Amino acid sequence: MEFFRSTILIVFLLSCFSFSATDAFDALDPNGNITIKWDVINWSPDGYVAVVTMFNFQQYRHIQAPGWTLGWTWAKKEVIWGMVGAQTTEQGDCSKFKGNIPHCCKRDPTVIDLLPGTPYNQQIANCCKGGVINSWGQDPETAVSSFQVSVGSAGTTNKTVRVPKNFTLKAPGPGYTCGPAKVVKPTKFFTNDGRRVTQAMMTWNVTCTYSQFLAQKTPTCCVSLSSFYNDTIVPCPTCTCGCQKNGTQHGNCVDQDEPHLASVVSGLGKNNYAPLVQCTSHMCPIRIHWHVKLNYKEYWRVKVTITNFNYNMNYTQWNLVVQHPNFDNLTQLFSFHYKSLTPYGAINDTAMLWGMKFYNDLLMQAGPLGNVQSELLFRKDMSTFTFEKGWAFPHRVYFNGDNCVMPQPDSYPYMPNAGTVWKVSSLKLVVTLMLSMAFFFATV
Repeated sequence: MEFFRSTILIVFLLSCFSFSATDAFDALDPNGNITIKWDVINWSPDGYVAVVTMFNFQQYRHIQAPGWTLGWTWAKKEVIWGMVGAQTTEQGDCSKFKGNIPHCCKRDPTVIDLLPGTPYNQQIANCCKGGVINSWGQDPETAVSSFQVSVGSAGTTNKTVRVPKNFTLKAPGPGYTCGPAKVVKPTKFFTNDGRRVTQAMMTWNVTCTYSQFLAQKTPTCCVSLSSFYNDTIVPCPTCTCGCQKNGTQHGNCVDQDEPHLASVVSGLGKNNYAPLVQCTSHMCPIRIHWHVKLNYKEYWRVKVTITNFNYNMNYTQWNLVVQHPNFDNLTQLFSFHYKSLTPYGAINDTAMLWGMKFYNDLLMQAGPLGNVQSELLFRKDMSTFTFEKGWAFPHRVYFNGDNCVMPQPDSYPYMPNAGTVWKVSSLKLVVTLMLSMAFFFATV
């Protein structure tokens, strides 16, 4: 009976601390989300016109090419008569319509952004960027994407209108989960000259949150470490993002020594956004290397290198988030932009880094140019600074919002032991002794 009670207690405690694998909470960006705002701006004889706007309130997670895909399910029997700034991927069955044909008749349309260079009369503000949305931390002005949709639904009024349901957001793959639409205070719109304000008839908000567990089954990046005071280079853990298959055939990777490498990569990676990585022990698309480079009297220097092993992806507008206690004394940064993140209020230990426009904001695909690097200069706080017990290495690293796998703490480069015993072979001792005696007798 006692054993039975103990078992129940253990199960209860485990259930209290368990969590869902789809939990989207991010400790470094607790309020990060993508909010979709559905604004009814005008009524039409057979429906309404709405402006749909996506705000990326995530500090360091952006949507890069090939861009976002937005879907929903109509609440009734609506159709889309026309769109500005976006389009649906399929028209659907519109055979029952005579004369004017709707833009889309599907009950569950899928919408994509238009490309840059779209004619001006087909654009609205914040559209036509190929679905690319920057992160809020990098550039709030480009962290927005909008389009206009003319909805056909006979007899629709402010009392009968229904917002779509089951919103889905892909960026471009999975990872986001969208909640139900909620009625909020109508949005106010300002004219270009700022002299007039108009108001939406009705407004709904849909909140979408990201989960790395839903986005991919395996990690996407890893961290390696080294230092000037130790010859050991701690690599990314073996099989971090996957393992190579046994035998001559590699598992979803390409050997960099492969003859005619360019043709091999072109054939394997065509029209495929899944990672096609260079064969490594860790098999990760991205590796971040943190090297403790120099030690001065009042400062210490770190070199950070980001290497792209993915033959299928150029990472545009990439960003790196690093957590380390000495970021409150960051003195100088070379060739990267920097922004302090303070998810814990007054504690300034988290930094967001990203490339400079037209210089290194594009991380090229695997190859000779597939890396970017910078150096960070920190001022020492003598009350906390040490090279012991791995203090000089980051606590956490994110790349493009995904948590990177760190090496095991017991494998970090350690400080050389001041009391190291030098090991000398017996042969060296004998030879040294004979040479000393010969020199002694030669001088007598």
